[in-house]
Amino acid sequence: MTADIRQGGPGTAATRPDTEPRPAGPPRIVGIAWGLLILNTLGSAGARTVIPLPRSLIQMITMGALAAAFALALAANLRPRVRASAYLLLLTLLLVPSVIASANLESGFGALFRCARLALFVGTLWLLSRWWDGGLTFVRSHIRMYFAVLGSVAAGLLVSPGAAMPELYGGRLVGALWPLTPPQIGQYAAVIIGLTVLLVVGRRADRASAAVVIVPSLALLALTHTRTATLGLLIGLLLAIGSLILTSARARRFFAWAVLCATVAAVGFGSLLQAWFLRGQTQEYFTSLTGRAKVWDALLAEPRTTVQQLFGTGLGDKSFGGLPIDNSWLAVYHEQGLTGVVLVAAVIVVLGGVALLRPPSIQRACALFLITYCGIASYTEAGLGDASPYLLHLAVAASLLATPAAATRLPAPAVPRRRVPRWAHGQEVS
Repeated sequence: MTADIRQGGPGTAATRPDTEPRPAGPPRIVGIAWGLLILNTLGSAGARTVIPLPRSLIQMITMGALAAAFALALAANLRPRVRASAYLLLLTLLLVPSVIASANLESGFGALFRCARLALFVGTLWLLSRWWDGGLTFVRSHIRMYFAVLGSVAAGLLVSPGAAMPELYGGRLVGALWPLTPPQIGQYAAVIIGLTVLLVVGRRADRASAAVVIVPSLALLALTHTRTATLGLLIGLLLAIGSLILTSARARRFFAWAVLCATVAAVGFGSLLQAWFLRGQTQEYFTSLTGRAKVWDALLAEPRTTVQQLFGTGLGDKSFGGLPIDNSWLAVYHEQGLTGVVLVAAVIVVLGGVALLRPPSIQRACALFLITYCGIASYTEAGLGDASPYLLHLAVAASLLATPAAATRLPAPAVPRRRVPRWAHGQEVS
């Protein structure tokens, strides 16, 4: 290594000691660990698959993926070095009300198991935080992994269209190879569409490769009829691109074209868009948020002790009375109490505040998109208080907002001094 540096020609770091070397990117093992975290958060409940998969087998795969992700992250970070992160600190504090409430076993031994899972999940994020340097590495890994998941959904649609769009879900797209619900598929599609669009706007991806991701993802999103994911995508992109308008001519052009296309679509296809948005539901059913409001009212009317109000009833399956809660804030209140609600709110506020204080950049735009999307989805989807894709989205946002680690300057190369004979000192050399 020393010989290579010394032999560097003009313009190399060896002859320019003030040049800072580019920091090495994360090893491939980090990307694999991130993919395993995504696999862990896919869940085990959903539609019937073409080949029936026992739930116990799916849970074994997902939990094995989490254990493998932790092992790989530890192997890549043998001498644990982590980056200070308010996001990870708040997630670690969230374990406190989770354990306090789960220790009462009101929700059974499964609550303690979920606490252990959340602890392992947060621990893996701590180990991977070493590579949170404000770059786009985790954004690209996020897009690749979720695009692979959507590839399995598309494959299931081709193999068995009937199983992929069952009447049980109103003809909406589900996972036929892996049990994924329409909201899950819509979420994955919306997130990678938004991130890919921002990479194109920021000149970090070419249009051809971006189209390969965006076009099929848009088709899958349309087939899921997921309103929350669509609204999160549109509003998130609006804020993210808006943050670049003052500094990017390309962002201004994209914004203008987007407004023009949206106007034409609203005028020319207004009735079709309304029919897609309503999904054949009555106005009353739509205003009750597809029946969610009844579950929310019952949950809030449930009498609770002071301890339950502060720390919740313990980590569960995000349901109440056998029905899904479908609201992150109420799910956190039910399982982790007001303490959990305060900590989760602090996560959103801290990340959003840091993003707003950052100067305009593509990293800031991607972080704003992810934070906005998670904030919008939290109203009709649960997951901000437990290991879930939403915590991974926010982890990517935290990695984008991290301050880049200072590169270590290479020491100036030793210049060999020419030995001068003693008799030459003080004499004129001809």
